[in-house]
Amino acid sequence: MSYKEYVSRDYKPARTDIICEFNFKPAKGVSVLDAAGGIAAESSVGTWDKVMTETKKVSNMRAIAYYVRKNIVRIAYPLELFEPGNISQLLSSVAGNVFGMDILNSLLLKDIIFPKNYVKSFKGPRHGINGLRKKFKIYDRPLIGTIIKPKIGLSSSQHAKIAFKAWVGGCDIVKDDENLTNQDFNPFKLRVNKTLALMRKAEQLTGEKKAYLANVTAPYDEMLKRVKYVEKAGGTHIMIDVLTVGWSALQEIRKHTKLPIHAHRAMHAAMTRSEDFGMSMKVIAKLCRLIGVDQLHTGGILGKMSESKNEVLETVEAITSKKNDLGMLKQVMPVASGGLYPGVVEKLVKILGKDVIIQAGGGIHGHPRGTEAGAKAMRQALHAAIERIPLKRYAETHEELKEAIKKWGVKK
Repeated sequence: MSYKEYVSRDYKPARTDIICEFNFKPAKGVSVLDAAGGIAAESSVGTWDKVMTETKKVSNMRAIAYYVRKNIVRIAYPLELFEPGNISQLLSSVAGNVFGMDILNSLLLKDIIFPKNYVKSFKGPRHGINGLRKKFKIYDRPLIGTIIKPKIGLSSSQHAKIAFKAWVGGCDIVKDDENLTNQDFNPFKLRVNKTLALMRKAEQLTGEKKAYLANVTAPYDEMLKRVKYVEKAGGTHIMIDVLTVGWSALQEIRKHTKLPIHAHRAMHAAMTRSEDFGMSMKVIAKLCRLIGVDQLHTGGILGKMSESKNEVLETVEAITSKKNDLGMLKQVMPVASGGLYPGVVEKLVKILGKDVIIQAGGGIHGHPRGTEAGAKAMRQALHAAIERIPLKRYAETHEELKEAIKKWGVKK
């Protein structure tokens, strides 16, 4: 079947259209136009053959591939194809069966541009960057966070004690790792109680607001119970592995809690890392902003993850810009993480500015003198960056930073 009826280079997208940009490669023997039209057809109203049940109304609802250049196609979808406020249905259309079509050798969803009417059907972040800064009463610098390491295996008491040392050393935020939930060696409720108790003690000692991000990830009913437990225990934030719990579950949690949501992107690389199939992190980030998370992992640029600097900056722009298609929604705070340490802070601040959470796990707990010294070194590195003091010069009078630089060096 020819899909060329779904291609029109003369079509001008309406202001109400949803626009998707794909990178694609046709299978052997398939023309570029047939492949582009096939993407538009399968992701909207079409199928593999002409059907007798198609009406004029249905024909008018076709998606149209209006821009085709080599391996790039932009497709306009009439807004009425989509249910307002339903991310799952959106992705079932534009990122569903189309990825399995045999007329394609590769397909990557690079971007989605949303019209205002669709954006208005979502709540967006409840707090956003400005709301988070009000909670911490920190307005002039990035926030410093850590993940308790090792990832799993510590008891609830051990976990809480390490968190306390991180807070006292200078961290603003302590969070669970993505695969720590409610295991026998570290039960969720006991961990929440012990860690929040020491968080409050750290606040009294330091005079600073602190946050503990408990990982509530679970099947939906249990996840909601854990959210409510954190609220009742006096917790101020929650953390969710947003991709593994699913979009609909995330939407429901956003509706049922007023706590800021820290979104961990565990599993994202299964969709974002390949250049042949999947979707960009930018798309995932925009969906998270629509639904309404308040913090999102966007990549560390200078750490252990695979994304390029440009990929990370595109993701950050998607969740922070006031001028893009989601600009009417509050800004999401980017989280830089993955293999970071004091020696990268100066460069990271130059790249990302002050609106970011700089999060280090091994780069704090791996300090030669332990967690508290590691947190001090990160805070010292941040102070040097904000004051524009060369890191090595600042380290001459700050022993913790000097030891960190000796172990890990300074990123050039």
